[in-house]
Amino acid sequence: MDLNIIWFALITILFTGFFILEGFDYGVGIMMIGRPRNERGQFIRAIGPVWDGNEVWMITAGGATFAAFPHVYATMFSTFYIALFLMLMALIMRGVAFELRGKFQSPDWVNLWDFGIIFGSFVPALLWGVAVVNLLRGLPIDFQMHYVGTFFDLLNPCALLGGIFFVLLFTFHGANFLLIKLSDKGLLQEISRQSFKLGIAALIVYVLFGAVAAVETDLLAKAPTIIFILLSIVALVYGCRSAYIKSGQCAFFSSTLSVAMLVFGFFTALFPRIMVSSINPEYSLDIYNAASTSYTLTIMTVAALIFVPIVLCYQAWSYKIFKERIAPTDVNYH
Repeated sequence: MDLNIIWFALITILFTGFFILEGFDYGVGIMMIGRPRNERGQFIRAIGPVWDGNEVWMITAGGATFAAFPHVYATMFSTFYIALFLMLMALIMRGVAFELRGKFQSPDWVNLWDFGIIFGSFVPALLWGVAVVNLLRGLPIDFQMHYVGTFFDLLNPCALLGGIFFVLLFTFHGANFLLIKLSDKGLLQEISRQSFKLGIAALIVYVLFGAVAAVETDLLAKAPTIIFILLSIVALVYGCRSAYIKSGQCAFFSSTLSVAMLVFGFFTALFPRIMVSSINPEYSLDIYNAASTSYTLTIMTVAALIFVPIVLCYQAWSYKIFKERIAPTDVNYH
């Protein structure tokens, strides 16, 4: 196996970790819609110790892409410039909201920053779905690896459907995370019911998206991809069942597996491409024509072997430290 394939696999793993961890963060933020202040406070308390660490996975995945496949990084940022700007603004608002929400106990103050968290969770979830689908569907990239389309070319029905699916899946994932983090029995029962409904909605949109993607992309052209997608659907179904019977741990494990299998499915469908050109397949960016030199990849591989296990151990330790459930009395706002 050459280094180009190794780094494609590593970036796949990094994005998988990001979508799993930041996915439930986004989902918890979206779950705050229409909730009383005390419940919103419990939701924020559940992800408060880990949300910023989860975002590191996005930074690491982006950095790895820049170092291993610089042409992809350059083309991707020019392609999704406006979308990434909107996502960045939403994430900045979200991060500021986490820090400022507790500075004053005024209801208007708290409501303002809670809206910032909701907005900063919904927008990235939607835009990530749009971006991932467009990567597979194909973008107008010319022979110079330049994007020659517009922002509105990204907002096609297939990509928007994928964005809606990501929002529903992440919200389902976030609801399941709350099932293992909260202790209020009445609230847990309500979230279990909501999780089940969200899972069913995500499943319906998943099937609809799969049908559209089968026509507009080559998502289902490879056997491994089909296997991963089927495993993702099975895990989603089992997650719905687990939420229905109020088995929080099984529901969260199932939604985690569903997200992981979905990401594996997308990346195996792309391989060896990374960005598909809709103008000419030969213009697509792949793991060879967009890669760094062999020397660079070798140095990066050595560094990854040293530092990635350290980061994983630290993140596992942080989750162990903050594994206790959140009680209503742990929140200051009533």
